[in-house]
Amino acid sequence: MSTAAGGPAGGGLNPNQVIILGAVGGLAGIYLTMLNQAMDTTIFSFLGGIGAILAAVWGADAVRRVCSYGLGTGVPSIGMLALGMGIVASMFGLILPKVAGIPTVAGPIIAFIVAAIIGLIIGVMSNKILMMNIPIMEKSMVEIAGAGALVMIGLSAAIAGSFDIVDIMPAVVETGFIALVFIGGAMTILHPFNACLGPDEKQYRTLKVGVEKGALIMAIAGFASLTVIDGISATLTTIIALVIWVVYFKKFMKDTHHDAYLVTGTGLLPTEEELE
Repeated sequence: MSTAAGGPAGGGLNPNQVIILGAVGGLAGIYLTMLNQAMDTTIFSFLGGIGAILAAVWGADAVRRVCSYGLGTGVPSIGMLALGMGIVASMFGLILPKVAGIPTVAGPIIAFIVAAIIGLIIGVMSNKILMMNIPIMEKSMVEIAGAGALVMIGLSAAIAGSFDIVDIMPAVVETGFIALVFIGGAMTILHPFNACLGPDEKQYRTLKVGVEKGALIMAIAGFASLTVIDGISATLTTIIALVIWVVYFKKFMKDTHHDAYLVTGTGLLPTEEELE
């Protein structure tokens, strides 16, 4: 990673607004999947995906804020780091209630807290040991880790229909879908700023990429859940995700055309004969 010249990122939404959106919205979406157990169904699994999208938008905003200080090649790396911290915290948080004999409902909160602690430690090490000297590094790493954990649990709940580790282990981990959740979740956090970075990067455009990217991964999670939960619930998750994706992809393209000086098609690349 490089720490070239840069500075604070601006935007219409201040960090606290996005934190509330991501943390509260992400946890709400995850906890609302408990309706499945309350009503003996899996129809509410899509709510985990909605929670994951909201958490991903928070993570994407945290990435743009810290990476605006000049983290060039570090943008993809920080997204993978987010899910690396997230998967450790998520597995610990969801398993601990079973081991300690405390209510399963505490799992996501424990995972969120553990992710924040891991993020703080890595943020301090980045500034104090690696000497990256980014003013908001510690705070941003706490946010990115927390968002990563919520994205991880939200997508897992969308696939398994529950955030209970007893359901997630066979449905997400043993099936190998955990790899999809890890890579896809990281992309939702790192890709928005990576796709929009540059002197003309705008918060509203970047976060719309976050929504559409999160929706795309939610759709893939819904498709994966076809092998785990009933077809109607899996199809509902996929359809809702695709609708969100279409809406926000169109919004992103509209903003791109609005912000661009010129949009033109280049056509196909010339053949060797044409070049001669």
